[in-house]
Amino acid sequence: MENVVLIIHLILALGLIAVVLLQRSEGGGLGMGGGGGGASGRPPATPMSKVTWILGAAFVVTSITLTIVTAQKSAGVSVLDRLSASPPALNQSTTPAPDLNNLLPPAEGDDAPLVPTLD
Repeated sequence: MENVVLIIHLILALGLIAVVLLQRSEGGGLGMGGGGGGASGRPPATPMSKVTWILGAAFVVTSITLTIVTAQKSAGVSVLDRLSASPPALNQSTTPAPDLNNLLPPAEGDDAPLVPTLD
């Protein structure tokens, strides 16, 4: 159920993006201009604007549906419950832990000092 709603949600999102990009601008970009002349406060409803409203409403409905489905699946599970669970034990026999105390490259000889000295 959740996957079906998610796929519909993604298709609606792509359709909404396409419809908004196909609409004609009313003058300048980003809402600038286009306020002069015989322009009324409410532009006429074109078929593209109706499709935009329908896709937008369907997008909101699928968003709410996904929220409800996810909330029902995670009912009774707390984040604190997940934190108290111990992590799985690591198998340390396969790889040795690096020695973090000695970060210098290996010395050339066995008796060479680990830290270079100034003579």
